[in-house]
Amino acid sequence: MATFVLVPGMCHGGWSYRPLTERLRRHGHEVYPLTLTGVGERAHLLDAGVNLETHITDVTAVLEAEEIEDAVLVGHSYGGMVVTGAADRVPDRVDSLVYLDAVVPQDGDSCWDLVPDQEHEWYLDVTEAGYATRPLPFFDPRTTPHPLASLLQPIRLAGDLSRFRRRDYVYATEWGDRESPFTPVYRRLSEDPSWTTHALTARHNLMRDAPDDLLKILLDIAHPAPGSGTPV
Repeated sequence: MATFVLVPGMCHGGWSYRPLTERLRRHGHEVYPLTLTGVGERAHLLDAGVNLETHITDVTAVLEAEEIEDAVLVGHSYGGMVVTGAADRVPDRVDSLVYLDAVVPQDGDSCWDLVPDQEHEWYLDVTEAGYATRPLPFFDPRTTPHPLASLLQPIRLAGDLSRFRRRDYVYATEWGDRESPFTPVYRRLSEDPSWTTHALTARHNLMRDAPDDLLKILLDIAHPAPGSGTPV
């Protein structure tokens, strides 16, 4: 049995992983779909001080309080920043990392640094208070504004990702009439033999659009088949 900790992207809560959560639990795995501070059902905690480090602490606190060891950390989109930081803070509690159409930062990077300028226009569409980015109009109605400071704060990392058993990247190929902002990282990691990469014919919200394909990937990470673990 594996333990999966699922971290959503901007403006979304743990509910965004529901189709995947239910499938993983039916296979006997422990699953913790998290909602980050200031978002979703935790929107009442939003203030100007909520930043990337706050969200990293959200994850490490669960790992410690639940006495989780050998966690598989899964991050969607912005959640890639969070799972990277959490794994760096408590590497003894983490087995593997999975990035779902996500940013993969190095020391000193911010989410702002890792996305193209067209994403910056969205980030700066802030609420009246000035410290939260509004959800895009086509988002799920349950989404809420996202703490702007978490997008601007550089991540600080003491080690690299090679410490972990597996690092998987899942790329969504369907971005409509524009290129995915995650194409450069997918291409780079596809050429790195220490990473396993996957390309799914789906839109950015992979958990909603491709839960069965994601389930196969996560089950392989939990129970790798002979010869698995090579880039595809």
